[in-house]
Amino acid sequence: MRVAVTGGAGFIGRAIVERLTTRGDEVVALVRDPDRAAHLVGPGVTLVRSSLDDPAVLADGLRDADAVIHAAGSYRIGIKASERPAMLDANVGATERVLDAAAAAGAARIVYISTLNVLGNTHGQIPDESFRRAPSEGFLSYYDETKLRAHEAAEARIGSGTPIVIAMPGQTYGPHDHSLASRQLQLAHDGRLRYLAFADVGLAWVHVADLADGIVAALDRGRIGEGYGLGGDIHRMGEAVEIAARVGGHRPPAARVPTGLLRALAPLNDAVGGLPGLPPNLGETIESSDGVTYWASHAKATAELGFVPRPIEQGVADTWGRSSAGPGAAG
Repeated sequence: MRVAVTGGAGFIGRAIVERLTTRGDEVVALVRDPDRAAHLVGPGVTLVRSSLDDPAVLADGLRDADAVIHAAGSYRIGIKASERPAMLDANVGATERVLDAAAAAGAARIVYISTLNVLGNTHGQIPDESFRRAPSEGFLSYYDETKLRAHEAAEARIGSGTPIVIAMPGQTYGPHDHSLASRQLQLAHDGRLRYLAFADVGLAWVHVADLADGIVAALDRGRIGEGYGLGGDIHRMGEAVEIAARVGGHRPPAARVPTGLLRALAPLNDAVGGLPGLPPNLGETIESSDGVTYWASHAKATAELGFVPRPIEQGVADTWGRSSAGPGAAG
């Protein structure tokens, strides 16, 4: 197939492009800066410069595509209020423009990459994709709000007949990731994690290679109009860190940052736009992390797509074990 991919230069997008080209698909990768996407250059890949804000450029990039995968977006927690408009456009505006352009281009299938975050705080439950958060609980972060609005935009277009399948990743980790979650796993594996914060946040850990397989399977076999949870092992952060340390042959850090201390610091931190080493909006970071569970079942994706994520022990060893290759390897 000829598949157009937005966000191809990103962590998840890169894995998707590699998976598609490995099996022989032709990929058109829409990237903000081709010079920073040189790692995508290879047989079967065409780079198109696009910030996803120009409908005409989008139309050109998606022309003749058999399918479209929209993986672009902004994932940050604890941002300044002044940064919210940019996140709103990256997560909601760009999604609306890409989905509409893909439909206008006649793409037979469109995969929108959402997130399990749209389920909100599952309060220790492991629900399926039909779970709906209580509106009275509000939003956990501005990222949470914008991704839910983008998810709803995709659902609205499904209702109008656009051939969309929604993929909902969990906490993704693996090679080339620079997120705080992956960083903590790597440091724990290497025996260099000195302390742990928000040990009780619950995540559905999925290795990026398994996620890419799940997304491509959704492209091939996903039912139009359906959403598929693509999370993996269910663990709280503290448990995941303990596993990573054990796999690396080390003890997990004994020191933990008390959440009460962070709450006490939040007013001052947020008033000055961020103390050294802390995000500008620490209050939001706390509310989206303290005891929150972003858990969901992947049973539907396993049954319909053949999605079988590797255990986190294997994922950590594959990514940071001494035999691993590439950035992030323990060496």
